[in-house]
Amino acid sequence: MATNALRSLWAEPRPANAPDRVPRDWVLVAALVGWSVVEVVLRQNLAPRPLLLLAAFAVIGPLLWRRTHPLVAVVVSFGTLTIVDIVRILTGSQGTLLNSTSAALILAYALFRWGSGREAASGLGVILLWLPITYVADPMSLSDTVAGYAFFLFAAALGAAIRYRAKVRIRDIDQAKAREREQLARELHDTVAHHVSGIAIQAQAGRAIAASHPERAIEAFAIIEDAATRTLTELRAIVGVLRAAQDGEFAPQPGVAEVEQLATDGQARPCVEVTLSGEFDDLSPAVGAAIYRLAQESITNARRHARHATQVTVAVTGDADGVRLTIDDDGSSGAGGPAGYGLVGMRERASMLGGTFHAGPTAERGWRVEAVLPRTGTPR
Repeated sequence: MATNALRSLWAEPRPANAPDRVPRDWVLVAALVGWSVVEVVLRQNLAPRPLLLLAAFAVIGPLLWRRTHPLVAVVVSFGTLTIVDIVRILTGSQGTLLNSTSAALILAYALFRWGSGREAASGLGVILLWLPITYVADPMSLSDTVAGYAFFLFAAALGAAIRYRAKVRIRDIDQAKAREREQLARELHDTVAHHVSGIAIQAQAGRAIAASHPERAIEAFAIIEDAATRTLTELRAIVGVLRAAQDGEFAPQPGVAEVEQLATDGQARPCVEVTLSGEFDDLSPAVGAAIYRLAQESITNARRHARHATQVTVAVTGDADGVRLTIDDDGSSGAGGPAGYGLVGMRERASMLGGTFHAGPTAERGWRVEAVLPRTGTPR
């Protein structure tokens, strides 16, 4: 079992989408270079200056590539430090290195945060090879030696822990998206099944009356054409929806009309007020169900997370192009929060239907959720 665990760690791939260099990386490098210059000017009992600068630049420079090329950064940095310490041992140079070389801890962290399993193991070997050599170059007590090893192992463990936490978060977000897609697929199934049933009935009627009443058969064909067009629209919305299970109950789904049922009588807090305006005729059932689900989830989030909220206002407006849903609360904090998985699912639902979704704090107080969906629910 231990062998399988080691093989799994060895085969661990790099995290996806590792960030490239950002402005704060340049600020960090500039600060460390400035610190090194100050140390060279002010500190006493240092190793020869050329060795100091070589060691400092070997640590500071690779920091810019610590995420995209963590193993290369570690090999360049600690390999150079190893050579510097060997030269110090052979030449008998006295004095210590610059304190800025302690930034090598960042490389140990980055190795386990952004490197693959093979890179982390190889890089750790390079670090562990350097540590005893540098302790020979700068003799220390046993406690200082143990502390040095502990610092580097802690940096590596911290990188691995944050990597694991990010991996769990990505998994939870993917699960939230999958749940939302499954529910959306169930609702779309009902819609398509309804249209197909209508097509079958009209086709049977048209065949029965085609000989005796051709004009009525033409009307039936027109109805079939309209129903087929609607069905095609719904099927396009289904494309790309992955179902995790097929054992759900396919019960009729609520629509825009049922949003009014989410309103409260004012006795419970927060009070929910619902306003419907505009045209909702010929609205895709999938869009109607999505509007209801988004409103329902937003109200639930407001009740759970909006502290001191007394009022939640839900407004649904329909026009010729689409439907706009706006939910505002007057709480002292945002409902759902920026990292909530509920918001991930809501955004996924709107996106699957070709709409837009936004959630965030308002300028005055409270939290606003706003979604705009096309009437047909067809992805753009």
